[in-house]
Amino acid sequence: MTIKSKIDIRSLSAEALTDHFTQFGEKGYRAKQVYEWLWQKSCVSFDEMSNISKELRKKLNDSFVINAVKINNSQFSSDKTIKNSFVLHDDHLIEGVLIPTPERMTACVSSQVGCSLTCKFCATGYMERKRNLNPDEIYDQVVLIDKQAKENYGIPLSNIVYMGMGEPLLNYANVLKSVERITAEDGLNMSPKRITVSTAGIAKMIKKLGDDKVKFNLALSLHAANDEKRNTIMPINEQNSLKALAEALKYYFAKTKNPVTYEYIVFNNFNDELQDAMELAKFCKHVPCKVNIIEYNPISFASFLNAGEDKIEAFAEYLRSQGVITNIRRSRGKDIDAACGQLAIKEEAKSESI
Repeated sequence: MTIKSKIDIRSLSAEALTDHFTQFGEKGYRAKQVYEWLWQKSCVSFDEMSNISKELRKKLNDSFVINAVKINNSQFSSDKTIKNSFVLHDDHLIEGVLIPTPERMTACVSSQVGCSLTCKFCATGYMERKRNLNPDEIYDQVVLIDKQAKENYGIPLSNIVYMGMGEPLLNYANVLKSVERITAEDGLNMSPKRITVSTAGIAKMIKKLGDDKVKFNLALSLHAANDEKRNTIMPINEQNSLKALAEALKYYFAKTKNPVTYEYIVFNNFNDELQDAMELAKFCKHVPCKVNIIEYNPISFASFLNAGEDKIEAFAEYLRSQGVITNIRRSRGKDIDAACGQLAIKEEAKSESI
């Protein structure tokens, strides 16, 4: 049997796996044992499954494959951030980041290989979208980053953000399945309240999150509360206007009762004036929310720069004066390729030149 004819075992539900074991002439509880090895113990080799007979392990090796994600390269920042490029079974590269702070250990994970949204300030936006990630490939990033956190800092992951490469809501089913495996009792058993999915803003999919009554947190990469400006930096806004997004967010909140986080990079001489802050404060009235002002990591593909410190502080103070909960998130990993997509682009270029 060739590798290509083998089934990706982690693509199977527990029930489907049990059906395969029945065809093998094996007891159903053996399937449950294997499922636990895959999703609770994060096993990436059948040979490690110590309570499974050698004969059954051979059957598993003959019939199935575990397409494990592996670390390709890691960069360590002086602020303790660790940026990883991960290699997939088909040699595509993605990124994941460990962000340690005194309060939490956060994994930032990718949901796609590349991205199709072409946001002008994002390195990933200059990459072609190759494919969606499977649920197990997202799950593996969490497992590998959790291992890094324990090995380097002696502390397990506390939070996960889907803010890496790709647009999570354009890989909707696989993202939700990955969250299910990460939060399930027979998975990693993490709280959905510790997970945030970030979107560039796809109105109909935000409504679908409401229909599905998701329990994780939703963040919207806003960066401008003015359609003309947002169209300039985020072409997705042309089909998903601020009015459409506001309606979708109201629908989402009505269904889930979950407040929303708005991510806002204050770019120098673009969206850093009082008028911009006034427009954002007005947009914040649609649903209960908070604003994270994010310090920008400049990239070589674009000319955007961070606004000055005084502008950022004044922007935040205005929002707070309007009753908007506002946090300033300082940039991490400034001395490494920390901006989303930077390391993967560099590693991809390196592999193509060899």
